[in-house]
Amino acid sequence: MNSRIAKAGASAAIAALALTACAASGGGGGGGGEPGDENVTITYTNFISNGGNEENLETIVAAFEEENPGITVDVTTLPYADYGTALQTDLAAGTVSDVFDLEYANFAQLAADGVLAELEVSAPDAYRPSLLEAYQSDGTQYALPSSFSNVVLYYNAELFDAAGLDYPTADWTWEDERAAAEALTDEGAGVWGDHQPVSFYEFYKALAQNGGEFLAEDGTSVAFNSPEGIEAAEWLVEKSGTVMPTIEQGQGTPDFDTNLFKEGKLGMLHTGIWVFGALADVPFTWDIAVEPGNTQQASATFSNAVGVSANAENVEAATKWAEFLTSSDTMVDVRLESGWELPPISDESKLAAYLEQETPANRQAVFDSLENIALPPVVAEGQTEMQDIVTEELVEAQAGRKSVEEALASAEERINAVIGG
Repeated sequence: MNSRIAKAGASAAIAALALTACAASGGGGGGGGEPGDENVTITYTNFISNGGNEENLETIVAAFEEENPGITVDVTTLPYADYGTALQTDLAAGTVSDVFDLEYANFAQLAADGVLAELEVSAPDAYRPSLLEAYQSDGTQYALPSSFSNVVLYYNAELFDAAGLDYPTADWTWEDERAAAEALTDEGAGVWGDHQPVSFYEFYKALAQNGGEFLAEDGTSVAFNSPEGIEAAEWLVEKSGTVMPTIEQGQGTPDFDTNLFKEGKLGMLHTGIWVFGALADVPFTWDIAVEPGNTQQASATFSNAVGVSANAENVEAATKWAEFLTSSDTMVDVRLESGWELPPISDESKLAAYLEQETPANRQAVFDSLENIALPPVVAEGQTEMQDIVTEELVEAQAGRKSVEEALASAEERINAVIGG
């Protein structure tokens, strides 16, 4: 894995993000004692099971309690929309659960604030290294990844066949993608070659694919207004009206890209693996590949994790539960059978059921994408503002109201004013 990419977000341990987490019952666990004592109760607050996976979580809890007699897991499940406010309230009141869900965007601030216990992981090799390392600070593990999803390149195989083009491979570069997109585009027929959102989330990834850095080392200023950044922004913006629709033609509206792909009017699409289900019944053959890079590959990865409260009375028992929830065979089986996001494990033999599903055929690309990941840049103050400013300025360039150079210069000035120390 390219360490420069892997550390892009993790080095922002000074950085912070919107808090998302948990409202728990009673601070630091109910019932004293160590694992093996009777009546140890671990509290766990989550958002990951809300909305249809509550019974799946119950199955995992039951298996853990059977394997660990004397430890009970008391679960609180909250809607994602309520989770951040609940966590902040519990942290302020000292009532945070022993174990609680968090996202990568929350991790740096929670670790820096001393909220998370240092974890002694019994089997670190069970996890995908890139996912495990994302939740480390200065080499110390402060949380465990519980699931992940990532972004890949989708392609319509029938449009490629009709154009006489080879399918995308993991060896493709931006130039390969650009050439294919141009060959596939037939605006008169309403067929477009490519779609990639013009946004913060695509820009930071394209910047990593081009060998650039989003933040300066101190995390209080940006570094993207660079030759690498200008080239990455141009890669996104110049697609508009050439190989992908313009804003006026609907680009940027909700589900526009997915619907265009489903209609057979889009050759390639940059989006997440969560779209697999939406494409299950399309009347054409499609597949996926690792996203191309320019100077190097970098794939956007989104993950959830669990942390153990630094104030938990039973850190050892809480860590046992956290490990079981994130790496046990029971968890893997439940997630794969239910389609409940992907487990963060390293043993691909346990993922055979996922890889053997027929569509898309190249599901291996999901895991190959984890070899070089680009984590979102995070800052201590102004995370949301930073993201919004990048998107706003790039859309100005896309609409032709600013040059790319003007947009990045303006974004640099505005963001530095928000995040500067």
